Amino acid sequence: MALLEKSPRAAGVLKLAAEKAGWGRPLRPGVAQGIAVHESFGSFVAQVAEVSLRKGKVKVERVVCAVDCGVPVNPDVIRAQMEGCIGFALGAMYYGEIEIKDGRAAQRNFDTYRSLRIHEMPRVEVHIVASNEKPSGVGEPGVPPLAPAVANAVAKLGGPRVRRLPLTRAGMVEV
Repeated sequence: MALLEKSPRAAGVLKLAAEKAGWGRPLRPGVAQGIAVHESFGSFVAQVAEVSLRKGKVKVERVVCAVDCGVPVNPDVIRAQMEGCIGFALGAMYYGEIEIKDGRAAQRNFDTYRSLRIHEMPRVEVHIVASNEKPSGVGEPGVPPLAPAVANAVAKLGGPRVRRLPLTRAGMVEV
């Protein structure tokens, strides 16, 4: 929090996400939380990822997201965008890689490119800050904080420090 003293909106979403996720409460064995905060397009997003690590495989079980995008013009759209960002980020973190073979992308379409499937989507909670700031973007700001939050949880569980994605490269996700 000391690093965010000049950014009260970032500190605000970080506090809100932590509070709503029950940060610091005891979790069942084999589960840990990681947290991250991000700012882009005038919006601030913090996410807490609740992660299990079983037999070296990562499973994101729950994501709590707090977003401050200024005056919330359409809360349903904001919530939907954050949920979609989390799904996109999770798919990219798990599987998002394009291989180049003979100068061409090996994954030519969705039949050869692995994306997130509905049964892999964790529980998601989105909390929108009541703000008086000017409205800002919600199309992408929900993507960047998920991977660092998951990586922090994996490290807390004693797993390897994640420094490269996708997690399939490290054998940390079922394909």
